[in-house]
Amino acid sequence: MSLPGRILQAIDAAAEHLIDVSRRIHDQPELRFEEHFAVKTLTEALSGFGLHAQTPIGGLETAFRAEFGGGGGPKVAILAEYDALPNGHACGHNLIAGAALAAVVGLAAVRDHLPGQVVLMGTPGEEGGGGKVIMLEKGAFADIHAAMMFHPFDRTLLVNPALANQWITFTFHGKNSHAAAAPWDGYSALSGVIQTFNLIDNARLHFRDGTRIHGIITDGGKAVNIIPQTAQAMFSVRAFTVDSLAQVSERVIKCAEAAALATGTRVDVDVRRGYKDMRDNLTMARRFGEHLRTLGVTFQERDPSAGFGSTDMGDVSYAMPAIHPYLAICDIGEAMCHQDAFVEWANHPRGYQAMLSAAKAMALTTYELLTQPEFLAAAKAEWAQSHG
Repeated sequence: MSLPGRILQAIDAAAEHLIDVSRRIHDQPELRFEEHFAVKTLTEALSGFGLHAQTPIGGLETAFRAEFGGGGGPKVAILAEYDALPNGHACGHNLIAGAALAAVVGLAAVRDHLPGQVVLMGTPGEEGGGGKVIMLEKGAFADIHAAMMFHPFDRTLLVNPALANQWITFTFHGKNSHAAAAPWDGYSALSGVIQTFNLIDNARLHFRDGTRIHGIITDGGKAVNIIPQTAQAMFSVRAFTVDSLAQVSERVIKCAEAAALATGTRVDVDVRRGYKDMRDNLTMARRFGEHLRTLGVTFQERDPSAGFGSTDMGDVSYAMPAIHPYLAICDIGEAMCHQDAFVEWANHPRGYQAMLSAAKAMALTTYELLTQPEFLAAAKAEWAQSHG
């Protein structure tokens, strides 16, 4: 049997166990940087396949790394995510973790024939924590030549935009007063928050297509009969590129400053770093697609009608050739990431089939990156051109 055939055979042989690992992570969701059960489950599974995982990585307790293969050659990373949202695994990260584990299990079956190394990188805190960003800064990716992962979706796409984003918190300070007896003596911090929302809505007319700004009020006051002395709102600001994000964020901050001026309040601004936009490597993505086609999975290279979010995989794509393809776990319109319905699809037979298909395509793409120097060179050349 050929080496690629042995890779696929190993994944099929372990499929039931791999699905069980993913299901257990699904059934015990953990928020960002609290994924202790998921890490224990994944690293114990790796141990069962004769693979040792090192943890913590990059100063993160719930990050891990396992690697194997031949020394001296390139290193290709397959990334696992496993954090959940407050409503459970509504982004299907249990499937991402399962696919990464499955791909590595397949490649481990031919480890003695690999001229380079396979690295399974456990990356926590994607949902707002930026685990990959932290790991990049700590040098966890310094020796990696290319990286990949897959994401569940409502359609199968080789590439789809992921927006650059950051979070901005505005804390308004006013003056409290009795809301009925002496409202004229107060300055409402809540009014500053509300006017910020209004001004941002007015500014949307001038933003480029693809810009996304969405916020919540995190503190609206303490009692209805007291003019709020403090109030707070948090916004997620997104744009197609890092440069556009800086321009949009500047405009959003000016909206808050204008709101403070108009309401006689003062505003503190806290900008929390987010993620860079995703730059998918088409050389790698199209090879991934070739393997999907061989597996009988239909796909589109792109779909302009598809929605898009943000991911810290974007930061990885700025550091090396990387891909972030999507595989359907439901039909279009049945559910979308972050919805309650998506939680159910992430624990559905269709979801697990997509997980295994993604694992096989990632494993074969990784194998070829390690064994075909011209393929890796082409991926690197594309990356260098896009970052020139």
